[in-house]
Amino acid sequence: MLALFAVLLGVTLLAHTAPFPFLLEPFRPARSLWQMQHRPGAPPTIYLTFDDGPNPEWTPQVLDALQETRARGTFFLIDEHINAETAPIVRRIAAEGHAIGLHTGDRWMAMMEPEEIAGKLHHAYGRITAITGTEPCRLFRPHAGWRSATMYEGLETANFRLAGWSWGMWDWNWWQQPRGDRIAARLARKASDGDVVVIHDGHHENPRADRRHAAETVRRLVPQLGRRGFAFGALCEPSAEPARAPVPTQSF
Repeated sequence: MLALFAVLLGVTLLAHTAPFPFLLEPFRPARSLWQMQHRPGAPPTIYLTFDDGPNPEWTPQVLDALQETRARGTFFLIDEHINAETAPIVRRIAAEGHAIGLHTGDRWMAMMEPEEIAGKLHHAYGRITAITGTEPCRLFRPHAGWRSATMYEGLETANFRLAGWSWGMWDWNWWQQPRGDRIAARLARKASDGDVVVIHDGHHENPRADRRHAAETVRRLVPQLGRRGFAFGALCEPSAEPARAPVPTQSF
């Protein structure tokens, strides 16, 4: 009996925290994105995504690296990290053709009521739209993959989709200081068409955290995969039109 309880507890925990599609995903796969489908006629494509920004020091360096390597990416931004200092970085992300999605530094967002989750998403969406003049992606990435049925309800209410990532395609380095050369080498070995990669240009608690590995990873990884015929895309196409819905007046 105790063993059965342990198994059920483990399955329940995995359903909410597994870094891959599990119990909450198979029945309605359209509610989440973990791997991009191949586009007929297109080269194999990798999708670089950047979490926990904007970071006033390191996000611009990631943007420099993307510009130098002519790659596109998707930035999942934490609303609380967007302020008077970082708003120009958000504008630059959009102006240089990268996609923007929403992120959170709070694991416990998975415990909120659906209406509260939808409200937070609408608020962040409106702020980014006001700053950039274009609509961000309707994609939300929960912190560390923590999700719940109520989170999915909130996402559906707000017309958002949960964004995950491909298995093992992240910059986690087993409690060691991440190094761009090692991360790029590991990602290059595992890369396959449609993979969604996670690189952290910020930190969920410390918006100025040292993330020097992020730009170095881009500078090393993109040329390596480019020589193998890979292209680099964004998870959604940024809107080229100004937002049609009313957005709040921005103040910091």
